Amino acid sequence: MVWDIEVDARGLLCPLPVLRARKRLLAMAPGQVLRLLATDPAAAVDVPHFCAEAGHGFLRQDDLPGGEAAYLIRRG
Repeated sequence: MVWDIEVDARGLLCPLPVLRARKRLLAMAPGQVLRLLATDPAAAVDVPHFCAEAGHGFLRQDDLPGGEAAYLIRRG
């Protein structure tokens, strides 16, 4: 899948990955896709919850090598 903007939140702990995503999403146009990279295990719960609460579309989570994950979010 193609994304418009990528945010690198690797090495950051809760709530920083979600806060970084939120800040970037506010500057994006509706329908654009953000890819968030994170290593915090709590992001697996926090990111979908944030999307549901903020009205963004949680598209998917991809587990990457080294304990990293990539989250795709469509701006609501």
